[in-house]
Amino acid sequence: MKKRVGLARALALDPELLFSDEPTSGLDPIMTAVIDELTLKLTRGKGMTAVVVSHDMTSAFRIATRMIMLGHGGIVAQGTPDEIRASSNPEVQQFIKGEPDGPIPLNLSQEEHEHHEHVKPRPFAGARDRFHRKTG
Repeated sequence: MKKRVGLARALALDPELLFSDEPTSGLDPIMTAVIDELTLKLTRGKGMTAVVVSHDMTSAFRIATRMIMLGHGGIVAQGTPDEIRASSNPEVQQFIKGEPDGPIPLNLSQEEHEHHEHVKPRPFAGARDRFHRKTG
């Protein structure tokens, strides 16, 4: 209900752009479909552009006309939903299928991550130590 109220408040001003960060996070599949349908009505019916950040691939493929997958500090893939589904990039395939095994490493130490064969270096990984050092 809070998500619907927040969405209604955002739409009260009749914006041209709608930015949503994980709008279906924590929702059951039925409410997810309701939010997706509302997003589609707004983008198709009112000509609004929606920029949606989501890890919910079912929802993303339901509402997207263009998709961008981010990783390693940049764009890993971009295209229409059909182009993303057909991507030959193994990281894209692992992510959209939700597979636990694949080129995207899980729970690796920084050293293991840096030497993983499929992973590009993370340029900002060293910054974590500068900001997360324990004091005293």
